[in-house]
Amino acid sequence: MKNNRRFFLKKLGLAGASAAVAPMVFAEENKKFDIIKRAGEDFAGKTINVALIGAGGMGTEDMNTALQTPNVKMLAVCDLYQGRLESAKKKWGDHLYTTMDYKDILKRKDIDAVIIGTPDHWHKQISIDALKAGKHVYCEKPMVHSVEEGHEVIDAWKKSGKIFMVGSQGLSSLGNEKARELLAEGAIGDIIYAEGFWARNSAAGAWQYHVPEDGDESTVDWDKFVSNTKKRDWDPLRFFRWRNYRDYGTGMSGDLFVHLFSSLHYITNSLGPTKISSMGGLRYWKDGREVPDVLLGTFDYPESEQHPGFNLSLRCNFKDGTSGTTYLRIVGTKGSMDVKWEEVVVKLNSNDVGDDPFLAAQARLNGDVEEKRAEIVPPREMVYKAEKEYKGAHYDHFSNFFGAIRNGGTVVEDPVFGFRAAAPALLCNDSLFEDKFIKWDPVNMKIV
Repeated sequence: MKNNRRFFLKKLGLAGASAAVAPMVFAEENKKFDIIKRAGEDFAGKTINVALIGAGGMGTEDMNTALQTPNVKMLAVCDLYQGRLESAKKKWGDHLYTTMDYKDILKRKDIDAVIIGTPDHWHKQISIDALKAGKHVYCEKPMVHSVEEGHEVIDAWKKSGKIFMVGSQGLSSLGNEKARELLAEGAIGDIIYAEGFWARNSAAGAWQYHVPEDGDESTVDWDKFVSNTKKRDWDPLRFFRWRNYRDYGTGMSGDLFVHLFSSLHYITNSLGPTKISSMGGLRYWKDGREVPDVLLGTFDYPESEQHPGFNLSLRCNFKDGTSGTTYLRIVGTKGSMDVKWEEVVVKLNSNDVGDDPFLAAQARLNGDVEEKRAEIVPPREMVYKAEKEYKGAHYDHFSNFFGAIRNGGTVVEDPVFGFRAAAPALLCNDSLFEDKFIKWDPVNMKIV
């Protein structure tokens, strides 16, 4: 494991960091705070002309964030619902070119990049077509609808020479960057376990999206929507609440677990798990949906060049009585880190007994209570918080994307990284519906 950490430190460019440095900040007090800051930004260069393909909730959020970055101009929008095209002009201006056929946008030579915010079952084809048309691509997560599609997108990206960013926006957060640095420095020792939780307690958060009154076959291109999957009669719920159905969405794991995989893989430098299993069920939102509203996943990460072996458990609940909780916790041999996009809390274990009544009783029976008392101190905790001026992970993700386009650089979540985050999430669904363990080769990115 020591060799693993030295490799990890070297790979991150932190080889000079000492594992003894982090605990020193806890030596004098029970808890300390530190502010995480973002370095200065450079937006020099030409204006980038962008188009939005898929103007629903997430596509709209993406475009709003993209337009907050300097020197970005929106020229066009595509959606299969006429109401969204009309709304787009009200939001962003009458100058917009609107269409219900994304290929019309790809033909335009004045568009440099596209943002793909469509339902998941269209991610692959639009991404490939956009790359072939010479466009840079920002595609919402998960990058693909099934693991069989992953290598097609990767191959198209490699041939294109264009920038491709997968939109797990939290990946670019100050919290993830600090956690990556702390783990590499050995702040919590060697990783042995990780867990993530994503909970919601509202209709909108559980995909009960609004169905507009004028949403019918006269305003929606339903035939186009289902043209790459099973043909069905018009169903407004399948169009407007598409995440609930397996033909178009990827369930809780594709929507939310993929964020946790992205952060974990970035922080640990991991390529992914080798064994995947899941269980779940429909406990509350019995509205005709085909996917669970409670999902549990377990994953086995073997020892590798990048990290020691560890296990991961993920949970998601769409009717959470605590009003919702989201976190990623990484547990090491010396402590743990709770990682959020704008905060990291490091807790170090400073004694052998702690709050465990069994160990405390054993210590008394062994006659070493006094010795243990001498060692016991309150838990040591360090809180890292993003600066008040922080513009957020979503903004940083787009800054990375546009910066790479202008400077010929790289992005933090290219299709290889994006597929390695998406694959275990998608296989989590397969494990549930096929009722079996699934083995995955994260190096070659294929099912074993």
